[in-house]
Amino acid sequence: MSPTIPNAVLFDCDGVLVDSEPIADKVLVADLASYGLILGPDQVTEMFTGGTLKGVEQSARKMGADLPADWLDGIYEKTFAKLRAGTPLIGGVGDLLDTLDATAIPYAVGSNGPMDKMRITLGQHDLWDRFGGHIYSSHVHGAAKPAPDLYQLAARSLGQQPEDCVVIDDSVAGCRAGVAAGCRTLGFAETADPESLAAVGAEPIASMAEVRALLGL
Repeated sequence: MSPTIPNAVLFDCDGVLVDSEPIADKVLVADLASYGLILGPDQVTEMFTGGTLKGVEQSARKMGADLPADWLDGIYEKTFAKLRAGTPLIGGVGDLLDTLDATAIPYAVGSNGPMDKMRITLGQHDLWDRFGGHIYSSHVHGAAKPAPDLYQLAARSLGQQPEDCVVIDDSVAGCRAGVAAGCRTLGFAETADPESLAAVGAEPIASMAEVRALLGL
């Protein structure tokens, strides 16, 4: 698709702004193994990326894991502790945000993750404040992806129609949400399978450096 400068850019958080997914996946692998469900990191990534931990809990129970009633609270606590110890920024994110600021293009975040998690990961890189309150979580603001609600809300919050916005997401569920919202959707495939993202209507990109050229910035 030819470069078209958008009115706004809507970002997923985990795996797009911050490299939090490998950290969270390691916590999940170890925790589920303690309840007798043995999964490798690649399996966890394939099965659960782009979903919610509530969904993980439901799937794990169906697969035979005898999880306690308070499992969800415990896994959040363990995951947040690891993320606080240091969560890297995805390469090129700072430069892209600088470019959007320089061209007066607003941006927002729409994530299936909880607000407390984003406060931890984005806050380490001064991105929590940089997004100026335009950070939206399915735990607070509506249905989780692949429903389009979060990206539609994020677009409206910036005073834009979804069709005038670009979504950047790294999961099939997230790309489905962007497409369903009516946004041009870039599938961030630095570590994800580009074909699976393209199959749901996203344009695969391999790095944040590609975004500026694709958007004519």
